[in-house]
Amino acid sequence: MINCAGCKILSCYKGEECVRGQDFSAYDASVREKYAESENSKIMEVSTRIEGEHYMEWTRIQEIIGFCEKMEYKRIGIAHCAGLTNETKILKDILDEKFEVHTICCKFSGIDKKDFKLVQVKPERYEAICNSIGQAKILNDLNTDLNIIIGLCIGHDILFSKYSEAPVTTFIVKDRVTGHNPVATLYSGYYQRIFLKK
Repeated sequence: MINCAGCKILSCYKGEECVRGQDFSAYDASVREKYAESENSKIMEVSTRIEGEHYMEWTRIQEIIGFCEKMEYKRIGIAHCAGLTNETKILKDILDEKFEVHTICCKFSGIDKKDFKLVQVKPERYEAICNSIGQAKILNDLNTDLNIIIGLCIGHDILFSKYSEAPVTTFIVKDRVTGHNPVATLYSGYYQRIFLKK
């Protein structure tokens, strides 16, 4: 078992041996090999430079723009929820200033949920599936350099990431109850009592 959650010491952050008795040395060689690979090396260098030069200064949008510029990405894909088309339009307008941007809605093909015997929100009406594999395939065909998720449902985001050939980052996480701010539940005493039952 491994559990770093809640650690107040963070000896690893200082390059020291883990005081909790964890020994990660067996992973060092294989991990270092992966970081040495060309694409991984560049991603790490660029992301670390953004963190180092703009720590506590840049918003997530600024980080995405800066990352794409430094990675020399030209073509950006956005896979978005049908319920977040307005937010997607704003982000696309911003990114359009510097990049070629393609957006694809989760319901784009209109495949019936009943075709796969899937549960419907309202059984009395037609409901299309959230076609996240299709979203990935369309953006793959457009040869996007980076794909951004906006509000795909849990599971659909997993399938999108699984089938996307381009690297994937998330801009908005779907959480209808908290206004798409899922960390709010961790700061809420009310939700802590519900989840932890203490």
